[in-house]
Amino acid sequence: MKMSYANVAAVCVVLVLLLGKAQVSMGVTCNALQLSPCASAITSSTPPSPLCCSKLKEQRPCLCNYVKDPNLQKLVNSPNARKVASICGSPFPNC
Repeated sequence: MKMSYANVAAVCVVLVLLLGKAQVSMGVTCNALQLSPCASAITSSTPPSPLCCSKLKEQRPCLCNYVKDPNLQKLVNSPNARKVASICGSPFPNC
């Protein structure tokens, strides 16, 4: 009997850890200004910096919201923005 309680307890601990990790990964604060390191790469042929790629990956869950924003739409939905996302290894989501 003790063994089954230990197994149940272990499963509960694993579930708590996994759920906690999922909540952390979903806790992105959407802020388009975080993409400012990508401005030169998006507006010119300059390759994206490592900081740009890092911020782009961090803000990826927010990109569809940015595309819907009339103030950001032209910049975020441009061919260069998609090219930068591809170079950074963070494909643009299908919105």
